[in-house]
Amino acid sequence: MSFDVFRTVNGWSGRPNAPRTSLFINKMVHVDASQTIDLENVPLNGGILVKTLVVSVDPYMQGKMRDASIESYSSYNYGVARVLRSENPNIKVGDHVTGMIKFQEYFVINDFSKVQVLTKTEPSLPWSVYVGAAGMPGRTAYFAYKEFAKAKKGDTIFVSTGAGAVGSMVIQLAKLDGLKVIGSAGSDAKVQFMKEIGADVAFNYKTTDTLEVLKKEGPLDVYWDNVGGSTLDAAIESMKDFGRIIVCGMISSYNDAKGQTYKNLWQIFARSLSINGFLEWFLAPKWTDEFYRVVPQKLASGEIKYKEEITKGLEGAGEAIRKIQMGENLGKSVIVVANE
Repeated sequence: MSFDVFRTVNGWSGRPNAPRTSLFINKMVHVDASQTIDLENVPLNGGILVKTLVVSVDPYMQGKMRDASIESYSSYNYGVARVLRSENPNIKVGDHVTGMIKFQEYFVINDFSKVQVLTKTEPSLPWSVYVGAAGMPGRTAYFAYKEFAKAKKGDTIFVSTGAGAVGSMVIQLAKLDGLKVIGSAGSDAKVQFMKEIGADVAFNYKTTDTLEVLKKEGPLDVYWDNVGGSTLDAAIESMKDFGRIIVCGMISSYNDAKGQTYKNLWQIFARSLSINGFLEWFLAPKWTDEFYRVVPQKLASGEIKYKEEITKGLEGAGEAIRKIQMGENLGKSVIVVANE
């Protein structure tokens, strides 16, 4: 009987209402390397035993954080794992599953509502891409852009956080449709990346006034919002009549206990603007099949580009989470836990 020692991230904690510069504490993530598992004999009880290959790190994960005074809990996110043993007749050994995967090297899955078998349609793409541009962030961009943008050739779209995993996909989808694209990000390196993927106007919002750019380059038909706050307010002021605003996230507000002040909300009715918020899985039934027919092939051919920031091993999970919450990552943040 052989027992394998494995690593697991037991949880993370933070102070959601603290300033972003002091959001994370030294012991935010605890990596436990003391547990053992008998890979050959651990009971499955109708489930599957999997080996985690990759897990995603995303901005929304801050919503899972607890105050540092509260005991931590097991962590999970979108990922890909390989099946080592199976008592599920619909899933066989060697299959790959995607969905909510634990930050843990091995574990048993009994709840199949949050995972599904994943077939790699483009062999040249690494599994890391299937939690990025060909995974949840890519689906988020594709589903909502197709559903809400109502884009026409010649329209102008502004994408905040345009160098991120979601924003960079939106930029490229818009360019494929013939739109003028304005993108913002928080560093010169990210501005350069937006230019490389086709943004017509790319700027660093930390050194350039957003409203001035939008007044010069707008008005806007579509605004893709990843940040909220003053950027959203500037976009509302810069919209055309009947413009469309797609709210994907509001990371500028996540750490702000006092909330944001908006000056231009009245223009929503004055200009007959439409605002749609969404969650990716609400749109999945309509757009998933099309996404997997279209996007992986375009990624493999290079027609759609992607950038990754790879962390090797669960030991780096804490730093990866910190960087994405502080906006320091460049490219989709992925933890590669293991090879096949």
